Amino acid sequence: MPRKPLFLLAFIAALIGCHQNQQSPTASAPQKTFTIRGKVISTDATHVTLDGEDVPGFMEPMVMAYKLKDPSVASELHPGDRITARILADRDPADHDNYTNIQLDNIVVIAQARPDTKPPISYHVPTPGDQVPNFKLLNQSDRTIQLDQFKGKVVLMTFIYTRCQLADFCPRMSHNFADIDKALAADPALYKQTHLLSVSFDPAYDTAKVLRSYGGAYTGNYTNEKFLHWDFAAPTEKDFPAVTQFFNVGVTPGDNKSLTHSLSTVLIGKDGKIVAWYPTNDWDPKDVVAQIKKSAAA
Repeated sequence: MPRKPLFLLAFIAALIGCHQNQQSPTASAPQKTFTIRGKVISTDATHVTLDGEDVPGFMEPMVMAYKLKDPSVASELHPGDRITARILADRDPADHDNYTNIQLDNIVVIAQARPDTKPPISYHVPTPGDQVPNFKLLNQSDRTIQLDQFKGKVVLMTFIYTRCQLADFCPRMSHNFADIDKALAADPALYKQTHLLSVSFDPAYDTAKVLRSYGGAYTGNYTNEKFLHWDFAAPTEKDFPAVTQFFNVGVTPGDNKSLTHSLSTVLIGKDGKIVAWYPTNDWDPKDVVAQIKKSAAA
């Protein structure tokens, strides 16, 4: 597919955008704009996962899935492409240090991936209907669990690591799961039909003992937590690459033993197939609970 038009249109749009910004200052507007450079990791119909460089005032270098303001450009992007783009983000009215409704616009391909070069890692984009492999994980009780054992239940699964310091990433996912766990517990029949699973992509540090402490803190039961409904686990060394690649979790080492990573939350139906995929942090626990109820009733 020809790719030159995207470059030209995006370049013209960028010039127009710059002119408009000069004409109409937006310092007082709730929406903020930032410029980002990075390498495309993967795309789907509405998102691009980008290994982004540092964006001063917004975030450190990080692999993250961005919602495309214009989804039609997804077909023009390929793994390995280097791009520049504009980030559009709304300030969270409840917390001005955080942003919501994050989108990518004005994308310009500045270096195309070689068409005959395959990326060293091939990430799968989770799609409704995909059968989830029977991955094995080591949980907080130092026991091996596998995904097939939850067939017959609706499983909500997310990816975190316990040392994550970015409030809008792993901590937000864990707080969301805690809210969902409480909401499901209010309906005993539904509670029995569901299971939560938080998977660490830092198995070297996130041992069973660490995961038990971390999980107990988020359930609020601390050392009394029995983990009957919500497991905290990490892949085996053998399965780690396959797990992160299947669920489109990009992980790269950062500074001070931190990890830069993308987000991935999946809802798995009773038949072990994906029902929905949430590649960002802008999903609402109430909406996910509604989808869980719908899946449990199916």
